[in-house]
Amino acid sequence: MWALGGSNGKEESASEDERMTPYPKYTTTVIGAHSVPDWYEVLDRLVAVGQLSMASLVDAQYRASQAAILDQELAGIDVVTGGEMHRRTHNRHSPPNAMLNYFWQKIPAFEGSTRPKPITPHDPNVFHPAATCRTRIFDNIDLGLADEFRTVSALTQKPVKVTMTGPYFLAKVAYDEHYHDLVRMMADIAKLLRYNFKILAEAGCRHIQIDEPYFTMAEDDEVRGAVEAINLAIERLPADIHVSIHICQGNYAVGKEYDAQIGHRYFDVGRYKADLVCKIACTSLLIEHDMTPHFQGLLRNQQLGVGAIDVQDPKVESGETVAARIRAHSWLTPEQTIVTSSCGFNHLPQSVAFGKLKAMAHAKRILGG
Repeated sequence: MWALGGSNGKEESASEDERMTPYPKYTTTVIGAHSVPDWYEVLDRLVAVGQLSMASLVDAQYRASQAAILDQELAGIDVVTGGEMHRRTHNRHSPPNAMLNYFWQKIPAFEGSTRPKPITPHDPNVFHPAATCRTRIFDNIDLGLADEFRTVSALTQKPVKVTMTGPYFLAKVAYDEHYHDLVRMMADIAKLLRYNFKILAEAGCRHIQIDEPYFTMAEDDEVRGAVEAINLAIERLPADIHVSIHICQGNYAVGKEYDAQIGHRYFDVGRYKADLVCKIACTSLLIEHDMTPHFQGLLRNQQLGVGAIDVQDPKVESGETVAARIRAHSWLTPEQTIVTSSCGFNHLPQSVAFGKLKAMAHAKRILGG
């Protein structure tokens, strides 16, 4: 039976068996990244050759964030993000830059140059510029999440969600020259995340998302370790915070012909581990819509964000199509269902991303949310 969790307004921590604040039925939210303008990489090159100041690029990032928020508001999205615009330098699209390098650069243990690292057996030519962990990861480093929350909150009256890369992805893609033990490395990253989530909560943030796109490729024992690490990261959060875990198989491509490679899931190799990820003490899991059947009979008091907007498809879905993709899973109750996309919109043109946002809101109305 579906049980709604509540909050008495006090700063109480949620236990593993006490779910945090759920969203109302068919709440719409984005995964995080918004459409990145073509001129982003042009400005970045100008900074590199000294023809544009970094302050000017920061201003451009801020204005792109404003535009991302406005798109979400105009489309009618319930829980918004800042589009992760300020996390992007050195490229326009690639999510690992915003998900990995942006955070590695803030952690002293990862200081130094990067080295190429293959990230998928789908294509040996696909690699990530991976950082190297050379010393212990300490838990008192401010990753800037609270500043991001305050900046975005000042631009909207909507509830603001802040996204953060999970301990498994941060650890697994990096080179490890210190721990030589993935579980220990993830545990220290989890403690760092817990410190930052505490700062976020104190700043007033009530919507946190943790991104883990690498679980399907992982060994079961690694995922079990990651589940423990994520639970460690969120164990002391106030009970009124909604914690989402975004799990996908890598809905993006990399390389010069990035925009022509829509349609790939680079991490879709191995067993889909819904049975393990449902042991995360989170409020909701955000997934690709065609992976929904894996969760039947496994959800506890968790909600499921059905990624019924396909970011691999450059065409804009209708609200009816999105609603039909959700209705296809009749076992999922309205109170359990969140409407979202399969991944971020960073690689899509603004007009396509905006159309897909509107389709999400339209689907919510059709479904009765």
